[in-house]
Amino acid sequence: MHAAPDVLARIGHDDQVGAAYARAGYSGFVLKAHHESTVGRASALNRSSGLDVVGGITLNRAVGGINPAAVLSALSTGGRVVWFPTADAHTQESAGLPRLGDLDERLDRSVLSVPPVLATGDASAENAAFVMDLIAEHDAVLCTGHLSGAECRWLLEQAEARGIDRFLLTHPSYTVPGMELGEIAELAERGAHVEITAYQLFHQPGMTPARLAAVARAAGSRLVLASDAGQPDSPEPPAALEQLIAALAAEGLDPGWLRDAAGDTPRKLVLP
Repeated sequence: MHAAPDVLARIGHDDQVGAAYARAGYSGFVLKAHHESTVGRASALNRSSGLDVVGGITLNRAVGGINPAAVLSALSTGGRVVWFPTADAHTQESAGLPRLGDLDERLDRSVLSVPPVLATGDASAENAAFVMDLIAEHDAVLCTGHLSGAECRWLLEQAEARGIDRFLLTHPSYTVPGMELGEIAELAERGAHVEITAYQLFHQPGMTPARLAAVARAAGSRLVLASDAGQPDSPEPPAALEQLIAALAAEGLDPGWLRDAAGDTPRKLVLP
């Protein structure tokens, strides 16, 4: 979930959102930002709140893109999650979704990718391999970010070769990457966890509870439910997650399974 401070308006600061999770009975959550590491913020909130708050780093241009030095720094100081490019992925630009460059026209609009979009042998491809080596060595979580379906498949193949089993397809049914149900089911069968977010329910054009339920069924035992909330026009993240669970349960999915996918399953995926 997202909290302030951020380049976008958020519903509350780290401690305010943490208090909402505590009131709702959650033991912890993952703190995400598109343009900076959240490792230090998560550590501070852990100490002040007693919650299990997990931080990580998203590989957009503000941290140097697909940057092994930034990843090593984040993982060596307690980070558990590495998201491949989101706001600076080539898919984000193609879809006209928000980017940091929207805030200042002086920033260029260059984008990030990995093979097969990017030619192998490119320095960025070498950096992607180095980043995955670091994820494997630290037993961290590899999240696919907003990269395309073909790139997600490539990342899974590379993760399999390195013994990375903490692998999350970041909201694969969202606008980016917009993967089809068959591909989601195939990658879940191969060991990928599959994320569905409350953000999709509230803000994705054309998304319905029935479509999200179909994704959940395709994910099977690899389903992970996340809020991805924090926007001022979304409910507080724990409430958003509860509304997602209720919407999926109304489509005939087992509420106990859904609660596990929102609680125990993400915990096992993220924590050592």
